[in-house]
Amino acid sequence: MIQIFHNPRCAKSREGLKHLEDKGIEFEIIKYLDEPLTPDELTDVLRKLGKRPMEIIRTKEDIFKEEFADKELSDEEWILAMLEYPRLIERPIISNGEKAVIGRPAENIDSIL
Repeated sequence: MIQIFHNPRCAKSREGLKHLEDKGIEFEIIKYLDEPLTPDELTDVLRKLGKRPMEIIRTKEDIFKEEFADKELSDEEWILAMLEYPRLIERPIISNGEKAVIGRPAENIDSIL
């Protein structure tokens, strides 16, 4: 089943959701700000994306600027930071089986459908 890691307040995330709806595809919405990911889930998403944690950090978020901008963290430390502050996670992320993409722009989603 296709999953979208979604933040309803984010315009880009809403665009990704609409893109899936327009394609008529069934999917599951994961509101990761309401129900935080587990360490295993986040690690699995990173594996599917083929990215290291820092590659999906939202560096323009206030929490990044306030807490992390001047720090060099290990992958494990970034994962812990994203678990504690899920707003740091790039969005939307769309997962389909063993593949995932960041849906910015929404057309990126087509590569895993």
